[in-house]
Amino acid sequence: MPDSLILPTITDIEAARAPASMIARVTPLIASRQLSAIAHAPVWLKAEVLQRTGSFKVRGAATFLAALDQDTRQRGVIAASAGNHAQGVAVAAAAFDAPCHVVMPFGTALPKERATREYGAVVVLHGQDLGESVVRAKALALEHGWTFVPPFDDLQIIAGQGTLGLELFDQAPDLEVVIIPVGGGGLAAGTAMALKDRNPDMRVIGVQAEAMASAVASFGEDAPLAVEPASTLADGCAVPRVGNLTLPLLNRYVDEIVAVSEEWISTAMVWLLERSKLVVEGAGALGVAALLAGVVDVHDQRTAVVLSGGNIDINSLARSVEHGLARAGRYLQVVATVPDQPGHLARLLAVTAQSQANVLDVWHRRSAPSLPIGAVEIELLLETRDVGHAAALVEALLETGLRQVDAQIGLVRLRDPAVSEPTPDDSA
Repeated sequence: MPDSLILPTITDIEAARAPASMIARVTPLIASRQLSAIAHAPVWLKAEVLQRTGSFKVRGAATFLAALDQDTRQRGVIAASAGNHAQGVAVAAAAFDAPCHVVMPFGTALPKERATREYGAVVVLHGQDLGESVVRAKALALEHGWTFVPPFDDLQIIAGQGTLGLELFDQAPDLEVVIIPVGGGGLAAGTAMALKDRNPDMRVIGVQAEAMASAVASFGEDAPLAVEPASTLADGCAVPRVGNLTLPLLNRYVDEIVAVSEEWISTAMVWLLERSKLVVEGAGALGVAALLAGVVDVHDQRTAVVLSGGNIDINSLARSVEHGLARAGRYLQVVATVPDQPGHLARLLAVTAQSQANVLDVWHRRSAPSLPIGAVEIELLLETRDVGHAAALVEALLETGLRQVDAQIGLVRLRDPAVSEPTPDDSA
């Protein structure tokens, strides 16, 4: 760690409680009977999704704004963000009567852009990705004398996010394990420091998405390692490089950092919506995903999982729910290529009815380029109970004489032997 780095201390986190509490509310710690049964341990959910603006970000933003002198605040602040940080800074700036600008990349979800404007910020759309938005925001800060509010790699930001750890310990001082999402590392670093100060024996586990696991790659190293940008449901934690300040704190106060797949993230989002009645974004669901996937062992240990945010637009939520239902065996797409003759659709529907699966949609295709002459492609979208029920349904369809030619999560392709296989020329 370079000697020039000034890292936050527990004193900074304790000092941040007053300014953070001006905006942030105390969020509930909710016992989860169902998750406790799965994890074989008492589990609580720290519902930061019920925080103002829907995420923990207001804690750090309020602390940062409070540390500025009045003249600096009056000149204004600027941030770059596609979501939670933007809204947190906008609310904090309004509370301190500071003019606020936020640069958001083109393609930012409309509800997040609208919410940021409604909180009082002037939104500037610039850049194809967040990196280009950051460059623009810093240029505007220099041009106008505004103060740039960093998303995570800042002493005041980390201290403010760490107030969540103090609050969590006050609510449940006998916790043994706390699981926290990790993006740039501000929340995990500050929270872990606060928890370890109160109880050095507490185990703190960070969770990232496999698609962009910069903290996993950097954990234990002397300097942050960058990873390639990638698409992930946990877009709130999609940071290609963990912070220079946050990494040494993660190394010191976090016990391990694990990664989870997109499939488990979507499963966790659906699970939280269905079982806990909480709308949680992909990044916020990382801790639950880790428990469901079994990548962390908390057996018999009193455990809290931080649900860091719940800001997800309705279209993304719908897609995530569909993916999660398919992953859980609740949606099954059956695509069968059969002779274009009477009776074949009836055969598929009869098996579906006997298996007690619910038909959501039916499509007939006769004009697909890959279809042999005299064949039809029948697609059924079915609702099934679970993975076992879906597998039993597929087995029943195979018993009618159909052959399985492909299978993926939530999708099976079947073919009647009477339909000729496509030749290389046909498929070309």
